[in-house]
Amino acid sequence: MKKGKILVVDDEEAVRSSLADWLAAEGYEVMTAENGETAWSIATDHEIDLALVDLKMPRVNGIDVLRKLIKIKPGLPVVIITAFASVDSAVLAMKEGAVDYVVKPFNPDEISIIIERLTEHQRLVKENTMLRRELTRRYRVRDLIGKSPKMAAVFEMIKTVAPTKSTVFIRGESGTGKELVARAIHGLSLRNNESFIAAACGAIPETLLEAELFGYEKGAFTGATTQHMGRIEMADKGTIFLDEIGDISPKTQVDLLRFLQEREFRRIGGKELIKVDIRIIAATNKNIEEMIANRQFREDLYYRLNVITITIPPLRERKEDIPILIEHFFTKYSVETNKPGLRVSEDAMKVLMEYHWPGNVRELENTIEHAIVVTSSTEITVNDLPAQVAQIIRSAAPTVQVPSGQSLNDIEKAYISNVLNSNNWNIKRSAEILGINRVTLYNKIKLYQLKKTAE
Repeated sequence: MKKGKILVVDDEEAVRSSLADWLAAEGYEVMTAENGETAWSIATDHEIDLALVDLKMPRVNGIDVLRKLIKIKPGLPVVIITAFASVDSAVLAMKEGAVDYVVKPFNPDEISIIIERLTEHQRLVKENTMLRRELTRRYRVRDLIGKSPKMAAVFEMIKTVAPTKSTVFIRGESGTGKELVARAIHGLSLRNNESFIAAACGAIPETLLEAELFGYEKGAFTGATTQHMGRIEMADKGTIFLDEIGDISPKTQVDLLRFLQEREFRRIGGKELIKVDIRIIAATNKNIEEMIANRQFREDLYYRLNVITITIPPLRERKEDIPILIEHFFTKYSVETNKPGLRVSEDAMKVLMEYHWPGNVRELENTIEHAIVVTSSTEITVNDLPAQVAQIIRSAAPTVQVPSGQSLNDIEKAYISNVLNSNNWNIKRSAEILGINRVTLYNKIKLYQLKKTAE
């Protein structure tokens, strides 16, 4: 079994041949190129785990080959090889994305260790990517993702009710994915080749909602210059999703109740009765029972809508789903931002798991997108998270009693010492709590001559 695929790029035939023979003997599959153009062509057409690129070549030098290889294969580890070692060339190569730098003549043991380490890393990256895809495949229905018992129950209910004609009432807080559930039901139903029409009742002004739902005839009111088909009519043979149903006015409630009973309606200003065959799915984030008690929502309409109820749990009640959701959003936004290979630091993951997520999955998605966009590293840290999320770790910082008469330096020294000791001198976590980077923290430790307290 081959250990990995390696591309050797060098203008010297002797170097290419000797490296290829030696690597093949080590169990690697080797491809060679005498110049940049050939290397780029090979990288475009083949899977590669590692590239060894000579720095000094005619026409196109190793740095240019490196730059384009990384564009063709984002995340590809490239090792620069050269007989002309210098600090400047090493710095330039690493700055442009090289993962290591070796000097001719090669030390077989040294280069063997480097190649084995890098190809093993690539293997783990590929396995991790496959695992992410498998997790997403196993724990999702359409665009809904979760492995918690509560989400498993939601998935089962979706699969059960989708093939039926029953009206479905979806309940859940804002950001939990009520429209995704509605779309999943439609997508798994016998109507999936017909229209799915959504109406955000809370976003449409009350004066326009009736016209949006039922349509109107030309001349029905000032401004009605043409006939307008309403969303209910547009959804004929398909599904209509009435989101934020708790926000509709008493009059629209009456009109909707009449339609639900008869499955027919008239456009505003029209005389013709229009019959439709549609699946109705409604959703709300309101306490409908309380609204009924306060005479804000019709009880008879509620019973018409509440045939099958699906309740989506808030994210804080299914925190075991957070890592899978994070992986899903990482895959989505790392591609969009061209930042492959990102991962979440241990401390950042702890914050993401402990945060209460009032905005639910929508807020988590926005948080991951924010972190991926702003980070300048290959690792998401607490400092990359939005302020309201990162605040959970800031609030974990210890309080310090400040005696009067102390200087600012004395106060800072005492506070930093307290944070370090409270976190067992974990530099990374302490820096995140203090809101500074690790280099700054090391400088402060040196400045104030801080030492770990003996246990």
